[in-house]
Amino acid sequence: LQKLGKALMLPVAVLPICGILMGIGYYLCPATMQGGDIEGARNLIGLFLVKAGGALIDNMAILFVIGVGVGMSDKNDGTGGIAALASWLMMTTLLSTGFVTTIMPSIADSATKTLAFDKIQNPFIGILAGIIGSLCYNRFKDTKLPDWLSFFSGKRCVAIIAGVVSILVSVVLLFVWPLLFGALVSIGKAIVGFDVVGAGIYAFLNRLLIPTGLHHDTIGLGDLKHFWAGETSKDVSWSLGMYMSGFFPCMMFGIPGAALAMVKCAKPAKKKAAIGILASAAICAFICGVTEPFEFAFMFLAPGLYVIYALLYGIFTMVTVALGFRAGFSFSAGAMDLLFSSSLPAAARTWLIIPLGIAAFIVFYIVFYFAIKKWNLKTPGREDDDVEAEKKAVLSNNDYTAVAKTILEGCGGKDNIASIDNCITRLRLEVKDITQVDDKKIKSAGVAGVMKPGKNSVQVIIGTKVQFVADEFSKLCE
Repeated sequence: LQKLGKALMLPVAVLPICGILMGIGYYLCPATMQGGDIEGARNLIGLFLVKAGGALIDNMAILFVIGVGVGMSDKNDGTGGIAALASWLMMTTLLSTGFVTTIMPSIADSATKTLAFDKIQNPFIGILAGIIGSLCYNRFKDTKLPDWLSFFSGKRCVAIIAGVVSILVSVVLLFVWPLLFGALVSIGKAIVGFDVVGAGIYAFLNRLLIPTGLHHDTIGLGDLKHFWAGETSKDVSWSLGMYMSGFFPCMMFGIPGAALAMVKCAKPAKKKAAIGILASAAICAFICGVTEPFEFAFMFLAPGLYVIYALLYGIFTMVTVALGFRAGFSFSAGAMDLLFSSSLPAAARTWLIIPLGIAAFIVFYIVFYFAIKKWNLKTPGREDDDVEAEKKAVLSNNDYTAVAKTILEGCGGKDNIASIDNCITRLRLEVKDITQVDDKKIKSAGVAGVMKPGKNSVQVIIGTKVQFVADEFSKLCE
């Protein structure tokens, strides 16, 4: 999961600026949110910015496909990204509504099943395709085929194998996906009768389902549609806006509080990098409610903390609804939506965003800070890659070929090496037989230390010159 979390950091880093562009665009051109004519330079500029930001936000899943495909492949080889993209195209085509209703016409008779396949191009499928592509690369990149098929040997066969695997996965999802979506719809309909508590449960499940792309309105009420149609609670059977209102204090203020806690907990050497991703993600969430840059930055690094994060949404939603705060979003629960929705008939006590926001900021900050410190969670800036001491490590021998040769001998020779990788300070190796590893021999190369974090994993702490040693090590293993 931590490797997946790190692989997602590259595509996630692209998203905050897109969210900020969209927020500015909505401000300049309210018609993109409220409807109406778009005329004049100001509105056209706003529309331009909304579309520019949305180009990546709306295609987030494809960014995840390539990011995970490359990020989880050995040596971050782009072949894994190509294989991941092949997997994505295969699965989203085979599971598209038009195709599944053709091969299984009975699906068209069920509105729920049809809607499930309408939503198949989501981050979960993107991440799944990335994993398939990278695993196929790592496993089959050195495959040797018979002479008459030699053109497809090695890396050229990876995308083909990823496609075959994707066909099999698609067959499984063909039956599993509508069952999962149907279960969520049933849960959504069931919680309607729980009033305030139901709104809290909805918010909790909404956040938990972010990775799957199934977090949108599965209750079937149309809280958003009725709110923006200018209706009030008298026109519906529930308190209009109750399933949207609780997101505002959490997204606008809770996320910045949680982000600050992560920055405070980051290692000194990584604090600037953490500020870069977390500050931009917090601004993005506040302005226009785009939360994915923040959520995907830690949900796989610290899944337990993400569950706590979702619980906080549920709690604040119950409090918000009980206090009578009502606001709605057409895009998401950011400042722009709050501003535009506050004039609608169903909006109520929107001034409460100030005390609720302050409370959310404080609670999210305290809970995140305590949880990160208490359980030593690997949030952004706290990864194990390179501690400050390792950055200062200095090789006693600058003959990188000799260093690599000694390390290889200490690892049992090239026949015992399964994979080679490196981070900023460590040479990361997977060996076939850990008993052949001689720590003393490796240390004689002048390295700073040797670690064995897994039954077949060896990490050699070299320092910032690790790339030179890794290159020589790879040459010796060829």
